[in-house]
Amino acid sequence: MLVEKVDQMMEWSSRRSVIRMNGDKFRRFVKAPPRNYSVIVMFTALQPQRQCSVCRQANEEYQVLANSWRYSSAFSNKLFFTVVDYDEGADVFQQLNMNSAPTFMHFPAKGKPKRADTFDLQRIGFASEQLAKWIADRTDVQIRVFRPPNYSGTIALALLVSLVGGLLYLRRNNLEFIYNKTGWAMAALCVVFAMTSGQMWNHIRGPPYAHKNPQNGQVLYRPNG
Repeated sequence: MLVEKVDQMMEWSSRRSVIRMNGDKFRRFVKAPPRNYSVIVMFTALQPQRQCSVCRQANEEYQVLANSWRYSSAFSNKLFFTVVDYDEGADVFQQLNMNSAPTFMHFPAKGKPKRADTFDLQRIGFASEQLAKWIADRTDVQIRVFRPPNYSGTIALALLVSLVGGLLYLRRNNLEFIYNKTGWAMAALCVVFAMTSGQMWNHIRGPPYAHKNPQNGQVLYRPNG
């Protein structure tokens, strides 16, 4: 039975880095013995009607991490990444007394999950690198995160340079606007507003993505700007 479970998990993992599970699959392949592999489970709510933007952002980071593991030379049948969506496994949420999403849990190969097997998303956030570090602490499996290249910044910079260059070329016979004090004042204000924005504060201070209100227990998420 163990061999069949491992073979099935490997087959699913070969098709998709993150294995989707409903209640029956979760109980059979994650909870029920025998099992000689660790499982990382993301409990989430990705359906549009749930309006969970944090779930979508966490899912993107989770996919990056799972792909990094799936296509690494160290990939083995000792660790699998899975996801349980509330609309596909509400019974699992009830079984675990779970009332918030997203939540990341590690189910070890032996024994029951401990407190440290639940990822502290409220304090650390859900960046792929932080998840990889937590997994290394819990499983001794080292995952090097590989992010797909993002050329949006390079493209935006190229467009800006082209725009400025084109403007200077068209006005090459009359460059008096360069000495316009009002224009430079507006540009300076834009820089000041950008540097004092909430997004810049988040980038410099790196506050936790979410925290719990000690008075009412409500989870509050960090604004993006």
